[in-house]
Amino acid sequence: MTQNLSMLGTTLVMALREIRRNVLRSVLTTLGIVIGVGAVIMLVTLGQGATDRVTADVAKMGVNMLTIVPGAERRGGASVGATPLSMDDARAIRQQLPAVAAVAPSSGRGMLVVFANQNWSTTVTGCTNDYFTVRDLRIATGRSFNDVELQGGTPACILGPSVQKQLFGQQEPLDATVRVGKLACRVIGTTEPKGQNTFGMDQDDFILLPLATFQRRIQGSRDVGAISLSATSDGAMPKVKEQLSLLMRERRKLAPGAPDDFSVRDMKEISETLSSVTGALTALLGAVAAVSLVVGGIGIMNIMLVSVTERTREIGIRLAIGARAHEVLLQFLVEAVMLSLFGGVLGMVLGLGGSYAAGKALRFPFRIMPEVVVIAFAFSFVVGVAFGFFPARRAARLNPIDALRHE
Repeated sequence: MTQNLSMLGTTLVMALREIRRNVLRSVLTTLGIVIGVGAVIMLVTLGQGATDRVTADVAKMGVNMLTIVPGAERRGGASVGATPLSMDDARAIRQQLPAVAAVAPSSGRGMLVVFANQNWSTTVTGCTNDYFTVRDLRIATGRSFNDVELQGGTPACILGPSVQKQLFGQQEPLDATVRVGKLACRVIGTTEPKGQNTFGMDQDDFILLPLATFQRRIQGSRDVGAISLSATSDGAMPKVKEQLSLLMRERRKLAPGAPDDFSVRDMKEISETLSSVTGALTALLGAVAAVSLVVGGIGIMNIMLVSVTERTREIGIRLAIGARAHEVLLQFLVEAVMLSLFGGVLGMVLGLGGSYAAGKALRFPFRIMPEVVVIAFAFSFVVGVAFGFFPARRAARLNPIDALRHE
């Protein structure tokens, strides 16, 4: 046991000495491993960051949220001519689904808003105060709608940060009057910013009005464009979705077997779908990057074969004075593994540093995945063993006499 450890220590020293003697060649040899390990770690880390970003952005759109809109789900949007939703539908959902925490009927359209000599095209949405709960919106300044504004159709409005910036700049918007289309509205509040989502959409570009005001003064009807609702817990979502579909089919008098003339959109399902897509792309990119590790292993094998040829006479001397074939094999195998491991360490540093910098630039969360780092490093070790074995075996099989005669 002691003798074996001593032999292994001597082999390590000889391998380090050989690597140090040809520093430039050793660095160039490990370059493929460095790039391979770095690329795997960087791409997988960035992919996970993108997945986290998508999940967070979808979560910002609403808390445990379901949205029901008129029209069956079809490619290109909901069908035209479907029976619109109503406030009675919203009241029925609130009364008959106990696992629902908040129900927010709303309607909206794109409109031009004007203040003084500034104007901006934005989305104007009529809603109730439950809209803030369902959509996870928070009041930054001012207040939400009071009962008089909600029931009497008072022209009051709440600005999203982007609209506030475009119309008011650094001015205080509270109690100012903006014109929404032809309707003059008093600003009673602003919301906290959410920023852009992963798809580049500005989540702060909107104006909120009381739903009654929007219906009477802008839309001209009592129809509701969509009803959003949030469940009391994440686990209650499947049951709420099933109950909601049954309730709407009953209210819309759909015969058994008839297709739905409404659509229920589940934000959790959207989030999971997007996460699975980004996860699949991350795995694909990681697999493609792993190919460069194989290329790096081929580079190590080629350089080790050259090294065996250059050191044939040295190998012959070792064999002639009593070294065994397995000791020569171990020497060259250790050199290959050490080159691969050096490349793995440098690749880890490069991959983590690169993913951190790229994540900052792309505004992706940076989350180290220890299992990916360990797997990439272990793969570099396997590559060193696999591609270093053939040159090492070739060195061990040299005939001492022929090796000594080699020039």
